[in-house]
Amino acid sequence: MRQLLPALAASALIVGFVTTTAAQQTTQVHPGKGGSPHVRSEWTVDGAKISIEYGRPSLKGRSLETLTPAGKVWRTGADEATTLVTDKPLTFGSLKVPAGTYTLFTLPGEKEWQLVVNKKTGQWGTMYSEGDDLGRAPMKVETAGKPVEQLTISVDDTPSGGMLKISWGATVASTPFTVG
Repeated sequence: MRQLLPALAASALIVGFVTTTAAQQTTQVHPGKGGSPHVRSEWTVDGAKISIEYGRPSLKGRSLETLTPAGKVWRTGADEATTLVTDKPLTFGSLKVPAGTYTLFTLPGEKEWQLVVNKKTGQWGTMYSEGDDLGRAPMKVETAGKPVEQLTISVDDTPSGGMLKISWGATVASTPFTVG
């Protein structure tokens, strides 16, 4: 039995790794007109198929505060607007997002960000109209354990739904959501 324990522990670790890595699928869409690659990341959370397509700019020695000034709506990516597609309704805080396609923006702040879900799609990332907003949800801001050079948007599956995370530089902005 003692000899089986290390093998069982290793097997459990491998199964956990495969499950975690299989939860997100990322494919490159195009190299980007301004040098930032564009990707589509896909997840399944509580039966909902969620995808986010976005440009992944790098800091390249620039400060995050210069690129994402506090109090100014940011395109949350590069080039074309960042797109969220979900086949089931999602709820971020009190913001109810029906199944469909949306554009994501963020409103950075010093202590809190806002996730901005916009109904207009297909536009260039800097073409923002507040009148097209579906709504906003608060995002918690934390310091990353290790700085992230290239913008990364991810979704973690949690016991109560999911967690949308935007990581760049030393900043991680996150907001929980539920499905249904």
